[in-house]
Amino acid sequence: MTDAIHGAKAPAASARSGPVSSLYRAVWRWHFYAGLLILPFLITLSITGAIYLFREEVDQLVHADFMTVTPVAEQRLAPSEIIATALAAEPGRAVKYTDPATDTRSAEVTVQPETGGRMAVYVNPYSGKVLEVRGDRSTFAWTVRYLHSFRYFGATPRKVIEIVGGWSILMVLTGIYLWWPRGQGGGVVTVRGKPGRRVFWRDLHAVSGIVVGGFLVFLAITGMPWSSVWGAKVNQWANGNNFGYPSGVRVDVPMSGTRLDDVAKTAWSLEQAQIPETAPPEAGTPAVGLDAAVAEFDRLGLHRGYTVALPSGPTGVYSGSVYPDDLSQQRVVHLDQYTGKPLLDMGYADYGPLGRWLEFGINTHMGQTFGVLNQIVLVLVCAGIVALSVSAAVMWWKRRPSGSLGVPPLPSDKKVFTGLFVLLGVGGVLFPLTGMSLLAMLVLDLTWQRVTARRAI
Repeated sequence: MTDAIHGAKAPAASARSGPVSSLYRAVWRWHFYAGLLILPFLITLSITGAIYLFREEVDQLVHADFMTVTPVAEQRLAPSEIIATALAAEPGRAVKYTDPATDTRSAEVTVQPETGGRMAVYVNPYSGKVLEVRGDRSTFAWTVRYLHSFRYFGATPRKVIEIVGGWSILMVLTGIYLWWPRGQGGGVVTVRGKPGRRVFWRDLHAVSGIVVGGFLVFLAITGMPWSSVWGAKVNQWANGNNFGYPSGVRVDVPMSGTRLDDVAKTAWSLEQAQIPETAPPEAGTPAVGLDAAVAEFDRLGLHRGYTVALPSGPTGVYSGSVYPDDLSQQRVVHLDQYTGKPLLDMGYADYGPLGRWLEFGINTHMGQTFGVLNQIVLVLVCAGIVALSVSAAVMWWKRRPSGSLGVPPLPSDKKVFTGLFVLLGVGGVLFPLTGMSLLAMLVLDLTWQRVTARRAI
């Protein structure tokens, strides 16, 4: 969003009193800065996010050769046999077994070789045929997810998520102020003109912005849990103090130093949760084995498609976890590897109020809460955000002065910045990285103002 976007409204604002015009210009200037920083990221996030909404469908299409199998009645292999087959194809240590989500899905075994990263082995659970051996989390859906979260680019670039999220909220709030009709008839909920005219792009930006603005704020806030600063702090606050598990859950069992997120796919609220430990067994006590553990998980009613993290040593546990579209079915169960009894069994209902709200937001953000309708609405929202961003860029390009960036003019009354900076400061406290970027932009803006003033002398 740029100065060009709302240029058509500037005369209306100028016709009013000085303070109103000055406030308009101040808001306009920071709306421009917000757009300048995040529009490319919004387009990238919208495109990758729209694709990821249909991750299951796309993966089944792209990887049908090793993800889809033909079921054979009463011929399914035991989990231990599937793992043995996987290890024959990819030697190493089996660390995780993923139960097929449906009868037509292959089983997945995660293997840690002696050297190198983890590998995923896909096995036909009926015939035992190894269908594929590839890097762990290397499917199309995982690739899109890592692109969407900037995880491919390391820890530091992932902080951009928080900055973009905070600036997105700022952009929407300032955009609503600039959109407000103020007696204007056209360009409020209708798009005038044709694509070749500036008014078309201005109206397209204004209308698409007011339609998707609320959704954009929702996506920004629900995307924040994945940020490295804000997300980590809120995660700690939401989980309470019981080794990362929500407060009130009985966790008076010995805990290891391993996090649940290190061994299995888990809900955001439990990423920092530590894995329980099995009490040291008596000499010669045998472990129950994977087959018995899987049978117990089935008896306990875990939703199909759950993963089982295997014990990493004599005090390890079998950790079964599943996070399907239905929030009520989210669950993690840790079994003693010698007795097969649950050490901890927890579901969505056991989360604290903040954890439940955050998980609901995350689930909806990923297109899971309301089924296909959720996916369709968010795809349309993503398309609207792209239209919002592209129309902003086109309008800026058409209206920018030759050889200039086209920053909106300073307000005549500098006092209007006081209230605006207070609001920016509050946002900066809530979202630390956004606050730091706001401060940096403020310093650059003030510096630029002084340089410009000196040139004018």
